[in-house]
Amino acid sequence: MATLQVGLSRGREAGAPVRLRRRRRVARTLALGLPLLATAALIVGPLLITLAISLWRKKGFGMEPAVTLESYRLFFAGVRLEVLERSLWVAVTSTAIMLAIAYPVAYFVAVRVRADLTRAVLFLFAAPFLVNYIVRTFAWADILSRTGPVNRVLIWSGLVREPADWLLFSDFAVYLGLVTAYMPFMIFPIWLSLAGIDRRLLEASWMLGEAPLATFRRVTLPLSLPGVLAAAIFGFVGAFGEVAVSLILGGTGYQLLGNAITSALDVLNYPLAAAVSSAATLLMLALIVAWYGTFDIRLFLGKIMGRH
Repeated sequence: MATLQVGLSRGREAGAPVRLRRRRRVARTLALGLPLLATAALIVGPLLITLAISLWRKKGFGMEPAVTLESYRLFFAGVRLEVLERSLWVAVTSTAIMLAIAYPVAYFVAVRVRADLTRAVLFLFAAPFLVNYIVRTFAWADILSRTGPVNRVLIWSGLVREPADWLLFSDFAVYLGLVTAYMPFMIFPIWLSLAGIDRRLLEASWMLGEAPLATFRRVTLPLSLPGVLAAAIFGFVGAFGEVAVSLILGGTGYQLLGNAITSALDVLNYPLAAAVSSAATLLMLALIVAWYGTFDIRLFLGKIMGRH
């Protein structure tokens, strides 16, 4: 009898750590799972609601539940299709310009700037975001206006005799606003990829007799592509759905996709606005899925993920 009691006592003692580990696992799952579910609901829920409304039918000043593609037909026809084409063109070309500026800057910070100064330099690129985005856009409108400092300098220097009208309410102003608004975002993912490259790979290329340009083309550039594509997505998504820059710097007649959505809301055509939003969201989601499927996320996060 005593032997049986001893065996039961030892069994309970042995099972205690198992039960403790099981409880910790359940607690960890709840602690992580509930916030993730809440975040997913707050993000995915509105997207699903928007997609559902895009299939409804406009009726008077409201809408009624239905399953119709009428809003998508209106979106992909006529003037709105031209707005879509212009938005794609502006987004692609402005993203290319931003990449052409952001990559050399990120390369310089990753390769030339001392490690103890890197954070300070990166903070300087983030400093403009301390000022409200709309305020910065209106500031550009004042700088580029007929009575602004740019025109005053041009007239004072004798380069022009009268204020240049093409500086504001033009493609130039829109591209300038987009580049200054989103280009700083693109520096950080490119720098992250460049900083995560193993320097021994570069040294091996040099030891094998490759020139610096060839090393950059065959080693540095391919390894930094995850960050480049991530930066391109940031810039493209921002420019593609832009509203304020096109309205303030392009004028009321300058329509991009974001302005098409607000125009549909102004006339209370909620299904059409939802259809335009859903189409833009699906395009952006396709870009993110393509990036995630093409590159290893650890290559993008580099040393932060512990890659050596």
